[in-house]
Amino acid sequence: MTGIYAVHGMDKQPEGNGMVTTRLTTESRTRALAALERSAHADALDVLVIGGGVTGAGIALDAATRGLSTAVVEAQDWASGTSGRSSKLVHGGLRYLQMLDFHLVREALTERDLLLKELAPHLVRPVPFLYPLEHRVWERAYVGAGIALYDTLATIGRGRRAMPWHRHLTRRRLAEKFPDLAHDAAVGAVQYWDASVDDARLVTTLVRTAAGHGAHAAPRTQVTALTKDADGAVDGAVVVDLETGREITVRARHVINATGVWTEDTEALAGDEGGLRVLASKGVHVVVPRDRIRGEVGLILQTPVSVLFVIPWSRYWILGTTDTPWELDPAHPVATSADVDYVLDQANSVLSCTLRREDVIGTYAGLRPLLQPGTKEGTSSAKVSREHTVASPTPGLTVIAGGKLTTYRVMAKDAVDFALGDAAAARPSITHEIPLLGADGLEAARGDAGAWARRYGWTPAMVDHLLHRYGANLFEIAALCEADPSLARPLDQAPAYLRAEVHYAVSHEGAIHLEDVLAHRTRLVYELPDGALAAVDEIADVVAPLLGWDDATRAAEIESYAARVRAEAAAAAEPDDAAAAAVRRRASDVAPMRALRT
Repeated sequence: MTGIYAVHGMDKQPEGNGMVTTRLTTESRTRALAALERSAHADALDVLVIGGGVTGAGIALDAATRGLSTAVVEAQDWASGTSGRSSKLVHGGLRYLQMLDFHLVREALTERDLLLKELAPHLVRPVPFLYPLEHRVWERAYVGAGIALYDTLATIGRGRRAMPWHRHLTRRRLAEKFPDLAHDAAVGAVQYWDASVDDARLVTTLVRTAAGHGAHAAPRTQVTALTKDADGAVDGAVVVDLETGREITVRARHVINATGVWTEDTEALAGDEGGLRVLASKGVHVVVPRDRIRGEVGLILQTPVSVLFVIPWSRYWILGTTDTPWELDPAHPVATSADVDYVLDQANSVLSCTLRREDVIGTYAGLRPLLQPGTKEGTSSAKVSREHTVASPTPGLTVIAGGKLTTYRVMAKDAVDFALGDAAAARPSITHEIPLLGADGLEAARGDAGAWARRYGWTPAMVDHLLHRYGANLFEIAALCEADPSLARPLDQAPAYLRAEVHYAVSHEGAIHLEDVLAHRTRLVYELPDGALAAVDEIADVVAPLLGWDDATRAAEIESYAARVRAEAAAAAEPDDAAAAAVRRRASDVAPMRALRT
């Protein structure tokens, strides 16, 4: 397999000379679509992955690094669904210890520590959490024993620990760590460690890494039909380029459905009755500025219907989550007024400060794809865990559903192993030893960062922000600034981000719409009030020449994004899901999806 990307080196050349690139661009997307088209007339692809969330991106990387010709398509932008709307945690799952599912916890902790130490140390960072205690003796012993077991499972057979050991805190130390926890809310706490990640950046980095190993990656490319051979086995798909409306027939030896809450819709394209059953559960998160809550660490508490996380994230706190059924359009889950009130009420029940609606600068809602017990009649299921299941509703089609962000790599391995069957033994997964783009050379980038900071006037906070987002690829940001010093300046209306980051989102990370930049490459859609509309003109000024927009296209992109922001804000004032979803539908998608052929 050619195309292992170089650290601190140049991007690989375009695919015409047999090399590949780690840059996602409009040109790389065009080449990916051409490769899909060629598959119908020349050699079929080995693997076609449907779905550009963390699972689909992980499958693309797993397949490509086994030397399989691979393509991954996504109907919207990378991580535009569940994988960009999570709690942004990489964790082992303390709650599974209560179920005595030690294997599952150890598996998740193994993946957490692998990401922290080797695969993505720039993207995934340790975060201390407090588990407040309400009873002095029995609860401290019970919770302390559980978290001690959690730590022990994270240590067995792994060499150097990725996290500090847990510790018990008195009420006084708890008050020092988290001054705004109400004095009567706890008699002490246990402090333990998990990790956080920008979920959408993880997905984009996975896709770029897969592209560096030869995978063809095409966003805004929707599968509208599955094709079958003479024996009734799935042998490819019909996809639509949503940017142009062009239909392409794709041939592939293995098709893998990794579409999350769209799993059953995608299964139905095969025309068979088998498959997995998936229900959508809505989780809402609320974002408030960091200075509204005095605290140095995160909090985790049980609520009547879910778990309350108070998560320190960048310059903000993320509060969540909820857990309610969602039976409406899976493309646009939205927070309601009741959702926001619930999260604020739960937080205010344990905080000494009072959070109000005016403190909320952003909200987001995501859908968990919850696996239902059993599979549909006629399904061959070979790999089942409490978290995810891999199945085959019809020959040639593999379906994976369930799971969580932390264990995406295990899910990807299971899906590709299942698709290959006996042939998997000759092509084993190697993703446990493939660092994600930006990991190799991280220490060198940290050493170089000081010189770049002095040259461009970046603060220590900006350098930390850049290293966390780009790792060793910070040199590419510096190269953009060297070529155009104006890019080294922070955005006037969003000064936590450089103009170069907006440029990079298009020139290296595949953004093709304004929405892609604001919602997924950055998280400005909920990091600034009013969806960062004040920064939109400035961002469009950077993006427009890179994508060749004329004045009319630029204006249409701005209006499309503004309409989305207005619709989501209006939805959050509605009392229930049906009313909120109706309001959200007022804003059209920038590249609307097509009806499926079932």
